[in-house]
Amino acid sequence: MIRIGNGYDVHRLDNGLDLWIGGVKIDFSKGAVAHSDGDALIHAICDALLGAAALKDIGHHFPDSDIRYKNIDSKIILRETVNLITAKGYSIVNIDSVVCLQQPKINSYIDEMQKCMAKVMNIDADRISIKATTTEKLGFTGREEGIAAYAVALIEKNNNN
Repeated sequence: MIRIGNGYDVHRLDNGLDLWIGGVKIDFSKGAVAHSDGDALIHAICDALLGAAALKDIGHHFPDSDIRYKNIDSKIILRETVNLITAKGYSIVNIDSVVCLQQPKINSYIDEMQKCMAKVMNIDADRISIKATTTEKLGFTGREEGIAAYAVALIEKNNNN
């Protein structure tokens, strides 16, 4: 059995904070305002994986009201998400994602993001597609006020479950 899930995340950007995307620290003057490290791409991927396995959403498993997740590295959340779907008998087929961000340009970081997340999820990097786009200066991302990320995940039931 195969299942598909989608995910979406958004964070406001502010001066003087670190910007994490796909597990990689991006050199930029602004970063995400968040309870965790604010990695919108990882958060969208987690929601896509959880949705595909019918395991609710990231906020259910890692609520921002819980002090344990304050400033947490989102790679830890990603690893735990993979553990949740694995425990339910699923494995990842592939992930397709889009990061919407006017600035900075992140194309030069995409290979590193794929390798980083692949290592965390214990899958081949070529199973993770990351695309980057601007919004042509429209909306909150276009005004450089925030970042948005979309993800779709395809998972399959393992034969022994």
